[in-house]
Amino acid sequence: MAPHAYLSKEILAGFDSYKYNAVDTSPVSNYICHPFWNKVVKIVPLWVAPNLLTFSGFLLLVVNFVLMTYYDPHFNASSRDHPESPPIPDWVWLVAAICNFLAHTLDGIDGKQARRTKSSSPLGELFDHGLDSWATLFLPIGPYAIFGRSEYGVGVYRVFFVVIGIMLCFVASHWEKYNTGVLFLPWGYDVGQLGMSGIYLLTYWYGYEMWKFTLPVVGWSTAEAFEICCYVGFFGLTFPFTFWNIYQSYVNKTGKMRPFSEAMRPLVSTFVLFALMVLWATFSPYDIVEKQPRLFYWTTGTAFSNIACHLIIAQMSNTRCELFSPHLWPLAVVVLLCIVAPLQMGVWEVYLLWAYCLYVTAAHIHFGVCVVQEMCAHFRINAFSIKPPKSNTQ
Repeated sequence: MAPHAYLSKEILAGFDSYKYNAVDTSPVSNYICHPFWNKVVKIVPLWVAPNLLTFSGFLLLVVNFVLMTYYDPHFNASSRDHPESPPIPDWVWLVAAICNFLAHTLDGIDGKQARRTKSSSPLGELFDHGLDSWATLFLPIGPYAIFGRSEYGVGVYRVFFVVIGIMLCFVASHWEKYNTGVLFLPWGYDVGQLGMSGIYLLTYWYGYEMWKFTLPVVGWSTAEAFEICCYVGFFGLTFPFTFWNIYQSYVNKTGKMRPFSEAMRPLVSTFVLFALMVLWATFSPYDIVEKQPRLFYWTTGTAFSNIACHLIIAQMSNTRCELFSPHLWPLAVVVLLCIVAPLQMGVWEVYLLWAYCLYVTAAHIHFGVCVVQEMCAHFRINAFSIKPPKSNTQ
């Protein structure tokens, strides 16, 4: 891949003085996950690089996404109203449970492996959180395939807002660190990952039909209950604490003490992205999110990940965050064409979505590879292997 300098000298100098500072108060994380991970990491060979664990976990989530896309591209497989779409085979749910559990475990032990092998570096954190930003795409749409657009499910348009909510939770944590200097890890992550693995496993044992019921008293379907739980997590466990922590950092003068315009700067590209995608989904003459839901979700998640990675780099290097992502300009043109000239678009709207999806995916991969190469060269390390220590004779 052709080298490209994405990191300025100022950013690389900021990485040189970076120190990891995070707070994890989640009971699930501290009393369940970390004790388990402390035991698991001991069986990992010392020659295995932490980034290899991180990347392997991410690939397992991609395997789940590809499998479910193959068997259920439009979320109709769990619907009795679509007999032309056969149900997802039971073994897929078992594979999904295993992949998701392993991905969560690998994501939990990569940092422990880094400290164990004395190979901790800013690249490891950037690599971990950068892939996590992309993985936010998989958290809501994996279980959604179980419920689907069935008589007990919810529409793909409503699920899109859940996808946006989870991405907002992720960017809120790093926006919080951008202003406070401390990463307050959200409570919902470990609960969500363990819950996903459990849901997949139950679906493998009892079939997707087990979820086709309504809750007594409230009358919600299981899909609606899942949707409501997500919103309770957003507005009850994430956003209020983010705003409170930032407020406290200004009151106690423990944060970066940036002016309001500078403090809000990292959110501009994220809000513009979501505004454009919501406009497209709402006013699409071709009903694009209904016709190509997975492609629409993937495009949104990839564009978001690229924006989030720039924020992560800025907060880790203590530099000014990018105001407006250049990848949003072609998206704005596409959305404008689809809304302003609906009669001329028709099925071409799908081709435009495919074109932008391929463009932003290629651009994001190129960005990621080049940034990793630049950081490896700067810190004189390897991304996926641990350099042996030099002997005295050397």
